[in-house]
Amino acid sequence: MNSKKNLSRVATRILVYFLLLGFTILVLYPILNVVSISLRPADRLLSTSLRIIPDGATLSAYRTLFLETPFLLWFFNSVVISVTVTLTGVALAATAGYSFSRFNFYGKKAALLGLLVTQMFPPTMLLLPMYIMLLKLHLINSYLGIIVIYSSTALPFCVWQMKGYYDTIPFSLEESARIDGCTRWQAFRRIVLPLAAPALVITALFSFMTAWAEYIVAAQVLQDTSLFTLPLGLKQFESSMSTQWGLYAAGSLIVSVPAVALFLFLSRWLVSGLTLGSVKG
Repeated sequence: MNSKKNLSRVATRILVYFLLLGFTILVLYPILNVVSISLRPADRLLSTSLRIIPDGATLSAYRTLFLETPFLLWFFNSVVISVTVTLTGVALAATAGYSFSRFNFYGKKAALLGLLVTQMFPPTMLLLPMYIMLLKLHLINSYLGIIVIYSSTALPFCVWQMKGYYDTIPFSLEESARIDGCTRWQAFRRIVLPLAAPALVITALFSFMTAWAEYIVAAQVLQDTSLFTLPLGLKQFESSMSTQWGLYAAGSLIVSVPAVALFLFLSRWLVSGLTLGSVKG
């Protein structure tokens, strides 16, 4: 009887492994295809060969990308904008979420409802009023203008999820810190923020990805080529008559590296999900 159960478990485990392997192949194939295109000796999109490393593989697309195009300038612009949006999103969402979670004030429910309602509309629907606002403030074609739009579209979700996470942290922890002589700010900084690390990580990732890979808003606000971000820059490799597929593929792979690296770096906080302490009752 036990042997049958063991065989059943082994068979189930093998089946699960094969399913996971199949899903992994489905996920990795498009990425490997892009790698293959970036290494081809010419701007060829389609090939009958299934080899990942094509015949006559070359790094000329990467060499051209870095030495003959403004790719590094686009990369710098994207880093400046994305990092600023991330820091702004984390700082504002952490403090605003704490206020909504811990304080009662006039208009609290209306404000929370307003944040929720904004999530019902796609960001592109808000593009026209935001564009008019930036136009009147003379922020079109500037870092500050695009940062304002990205931050404002990311904040409602970030504030909501920070507020929800603060609600799970026992208030008695702060009360204990206050009894020990901490001010409210010290209790927030030393007790609440470390416990809210997983929520802060999600906020940081969401804010970063909002700015890093966005194209539509950037195409309307940024018109000076010296301010182009990576999505706008990669679009320059495409034209009505031909597309530089080698440069497109090489640029796409490099663009994905910071996002993947950030996710891997923050993954240990993402999977923690639990407060670091508990209250004995």
